[in-house]
Amino acid sequence: MSIQANGVTKRFGAFVALDDVDLDVHAGALTALLGPSGGGKSTLLRVIGGLETPDAGEVSIAGRDMTRVPAHERNVGFVFQHYAAFQHLSVFRNVAFGLEIRRRPKAEVRRRVNELLELVHLEELADRKPAQLSGGQRQRMALARALAAEPSVLLLDEPFGALDTKVRRELRGWLRALHDEVHVTTVFVTHDQEEALEVADEIVVVNNGKVEQVGSPSDLYDKPANDFVMEFMGPVTRLGGRLVRPHDVQVTAAHVDGAVPGRVARLQRIGFEVRADVTTADGDLWVQLTRGQADTLELTPGSDVWLRAVV
Repeated sequence: MSIQANGVTKRFGAFVALDDVDLDVHAGALTALLGPSGGGKSTLLRVIGGLETPDAGEVSIAGRDMTRVPAHERNVGFVFQHYAAFQHLSVFRNVAFGLEIRRRPKAEVRRRVNELLELVHLEELADRKPAQLSGGQRQRMALARALAAEPSVLLLDEPFGALDTKVRRELRGWLRALHDEVHVTTVFVTHDQEEALEVADEIVVVNNGKVEQVGSPSDLYDKPANDFVMEFMGPVTRLGGRLVRPHDVQVTAAHVDGAVPGRVARLQRIGFEVRADVTTADGDLWVQLTRGQADTLELTPGSDVWLRAVV
């Protein structure tokens, strides 16, 4: 199901959370709303889901105007960062809950829940209570519960935000694989650039209540629309007054055309990467190198080098 937002504005008192926002989410896509805290991305998600009503503009799902339709009539599934599971119910009953209140036949409920538990790799934990699950397992249960009623749209508001880095990495790969299997139109909110770049088909960068840029992960990283998007989408440094990626700075021991002189102030080895802080006449910058490159150049603090952007 496609999603369209046209001229959506939302205020909370004097604060403008969304300012004339347009958005077009393609049917079956996995779309990330990415931006800093307070930028408007969660408000936009809540407007799409019917948890907030816009002050102006329209929201449609599959071509139907949903602007004033209550959330429970939109056939939308929600997953939040802190998912309120029923602690006294088993994993099976938590996933089944939405189907049971819709009075679906017991055989249908059993079949659907078993399918979903297998899909999210929790079939062996069906009888456990939420407190007996890890954080990652609880979020997989939350996704199964959201998918149980076969929603046309799935909305996730920083679903992995409360988890540690290792589990987040595991779950975002799992989310991508799950989406490729179920193909439900999905919109998720995150402030984690790496998460958006790894998981999403399309990224919507939201800042100060406005959409800064929409595009594929490659487009936003390689062809940012402005300095804000470039700085938000990954590491940057400044060479000759221009923002560049630290890995797009060539370092040589001898002068080459277009290069500026500099002196290495500090070296840091971080795994396979070497970070070089370099002082130039225009100011300080940092450069990202491989260990092999740094070793070949025989870099040490105090080394004289030449620098130029290669993009």
